Amino acid sequence: MLFRHILLHHSRRFSSSAAITPPLITPTLLKQCNSVSQVNLIHQQTLVQGLITHFSTNLISTYIAISSPSHALSLLQNLTPSPSAVYFWNALIRCSIRPGLLNHSLALFRNMWRLGWTPDNYTFPLVFKACGDLMCCRLGASIHGVVFLTGFESNVFVCNAIVAMYGRCGELDCARKLFDEMCERRVYDLVSWNSIVAVYVQRGDCKNALRLFDRMCKLGDIDMRPDVVSLVNVLPACASMGAWLHGKAVHGIAVRSGSFEDLFVGNALVDMYAKCGMVDEASKVFDRIKEKDVVSWNAMVNGYSQIGRFEDALGLFEKMREENIELNVVSWSAVIAGFAQRGLGCETLDVFREMQVCGSKPNEVTLVSLLSGCASVGALLHGKETHCYAIKCMLNFEGSDLEDDLMVINALIDMYAKCKSINVARTMFDSIEPKDKDVVSWTVMIGGYAQHGEANDALELFSWIFKQDGLVKPNCFTISCALIACARLAALRLGRQIHAYILRNHFDSAFLYVANCLIDMYAKSGDIDVARFVFDNLKQKNFVSWTSLMTGYGMHGRGKEALEVFDEMRRVGLQSDGVTLLVVLYACSHSGMIDQGIKFFNSMSKEFGVIPGQEHYACMVDLLGRAGRLNEAMELIEGMQMEPSSIVWVALLSGCRIHANVELGEHAAKQLLELNSENDGSYTLLSNIYANARRWKDVARVRSLMKNSGIRKRPGCSWVQGKKGTTTFYVADKTHPQSKQIYEILRGLTQRIKVLGYVPETSFALHDVDDEEKVDLLFEHSEKLALAYGILISAPGAPIRITKNLRVCGDCHNAITYISMIIDHEIILRDSSRFHHFKKGSCSCSGYW
Repeated sequence: MLFRHILLHHSRRFSSSAAITPPLITPTLLKQCNSVSQVNLIHQQTLVQGLITHFSTNLISTYIAISSPSHALSLLQNLTPSPSAVYFWNALIRCSIRPGLLNHSLALFRNMWRLGWTPDNYTFPLVFKACGDLMCCRLGASIHGVVFLTGFESNVFVCNAIVAMYGRCGELDCARKLFDEMCERRVYDLVSWNSIVAVYVQRGDCKNALRLFDRMCKLGDIDMRPDVVSLVNVLPACASMGAWLHGKAVHGIAVRSGSFEDLFVGNALVDMYAKCGMVDEASKVFDRIKEKDVVSWNAMVNGYSQIGRFEDALGLFEKMREENIELNVVSWSAVIAGFAQRGLGCETLDVFREMQVCGSKPNEVTLVSLLSGCASVGALLHGKETHCYAIKCMLNFEGSDLEDDLMVINALIDMYAKCKSINVARTMFDSIEPKDKDVVSWTVMIGGYAQHGEANDALELFSWIFKQDGLVKPNCFTISCALIACARLAALRLGRQIHAYILRNHFDSAFLYVANCLIDMYAKSGDIDVARFVFDNLKQKNFVSWTSLMTGYGMHGRGKEALEVFDEMRRVGLQSDGVTLLVVLYACSHSGMIDQGIKFFNSMSKEFGVIPGQEHYACMVDLLGRAGRLNEAMELIEGMQMEPSSIVWVALLSGCRIHANVELGEHAAKQLLELNSENDGSYTLLSNIYANARRWKDVARVRSLMKNSGIRKRPGCSWVQGKKGTTTFYVADKTHPQSKQIYEILRGLTQRIKVLGYVPETSFALHDVDDEEKVDLLFEHSEKLALAYGILISAPGAPIRITKNLRVCGDCHNAITYISMIIDHEIILRDSSRFHHFKKGSCSCSGYW
């Protein structure tokens, strides 16, 4: 209405009795326009009055001001190119530098160039920003050529923009080459240095970022003194590398220059100290920030969470609420991550629900932490709900970040694997395009198989990494997962190959973590001496290194060496905790060191400050039970300060099985039933006790109870390693192509050891049949078949390595002891309890098996 009044006013001023004089068009009149329709009216009048050439630039400026770039462009395209009017092209391009219009900004530049306009030093930075945001390096390089054509290669403003563009596109070498050329020609300023440092930080090359920052500081030029941007650029690099000394130096620069008072610098310092684990220093900086924002608070909460000071993190989080600091997704995610890292899945879920009630929308980091919490407590249902949320709100959306999507998918794979839905985890893994899978995808899937599924599948998948044409290279965590799988299968040959790969590829940065897995793998694969060699060659040792070696010695029945390692561990100053003492008791139990075990157990509280837990009592019951001191074991249970758990009664039941104590075995089994224990091993032990006592009706009753309860006995199987892989045998297995030869070898061995005095122990044939049939049943046990096959395929004198998923049968143990007298092989058998080294008619277990 106002504009129409203006036109009417002008019309009346210039009207005559017979004609109406058109309104006078002026720049002032154009400036008063506030809509496209108003400018269009004046535009029409300029055309009618033939004034378009005089008012073109004013019209273009007005169209741009009222956000009508299409009208401005139509006029600009018909304008004669001139240096002063380049401003309008720049304005149009600047308006397009935002998400969704970046390609349009580049189209404007191409149009401008095609029409004969020469860009200026303001045009190029805008265009290079668009190229960087779109990661169009090829087009950016082409425009870099235009810079030379137009003579702007010495313009520092333009060159800085090119450096930043190459950095955003990931072309670090190109960015550095141009920067070095700028330095040679002395075409640089503080922004140039800030830009190249920022490029290195963005690309994760923090080492070179720090070097360049140091070089800038040494120039001695007053104009090159670090400003706020310089400090905020370099501090994340210090944080990423844990370079706290360097960070302290930057802190000093901030204090001397007065930049410390800047909120962004203060927040970056808090973040740097927190990520370097120096939360007390971070807290001092935090306290000195006068006007804190949510970023300041989040940095401190994150810092406390990362080093495990969760009470402090939670306290600070609550303080944020008390002071009405607006909590954002980072605040909530930090607390959720803290609970998840502690394995407190229920608390993780509670905080997430509270976050949703408060209306804060989770991001990818939140979901990853939440899924980790679900995994820690096996909350499959909540994990599935989170999966649904991710599908609805994040995954596969147009414009979504592929890296963020992959981060969530990897967390989902990990969650499903840890919640024992390994097939769902594998389906998700397979759904990722091969080119998109990163090392984390492979690692969580291999780790899921190794720890919660099939170790064979883990190793098969690990081998597939090397068939991906170099798309992915395993890292130390991938290697560790593969070693865990080798340890579960006692796959020594493959474990050695992985060890060779570790040495060739110099996994030095995390070698201790990998080395501990190597110690564990060698120990559990039957080569404890190599485990000791790896241990002795470690430059640094941690708690896991010592306990892994001690556990290995215990498994091999070498209790004396285990206790020597324990004494050495104490001499170097490492404190013993409940885990260490459990390993010591385990070693004593498997080595027949009864008195030493009792001594350690009785001195736990007084000498080591450790209160015995269920596992320690179970180990002592096992130690006494193996030695046949079942009454003492029962007295120990009755004297416990807490209610005995299922593991304690299983240990007693196992001792009753060894020493055929039916009455006490029944008592232990009754206690297990009252605890609702559904362990198939407990039922099997009781069934075996009854079978050994020839109480076949009770055997049938136990088996019927198992069937009605839906509990299935694990079938016994044994596997033996050969040059071409691992071969598995079940009882009476005749599926192997060489089974005829295997049975012939076994038959010949049996005849020969009978001459030496071997008598089949029919009490281990747990079926109600006559003795002749029992002998036949014993003959077909899986460990005997595996041994016969091992003899068939092994070179003379080579060790034969056998693994059994259950405890080795007593008759098989006796038979293999005899067989070791007549063959030129050491037989190394690992059962569910320990290792047995058979050689020249003796076993390393010395009867404590």
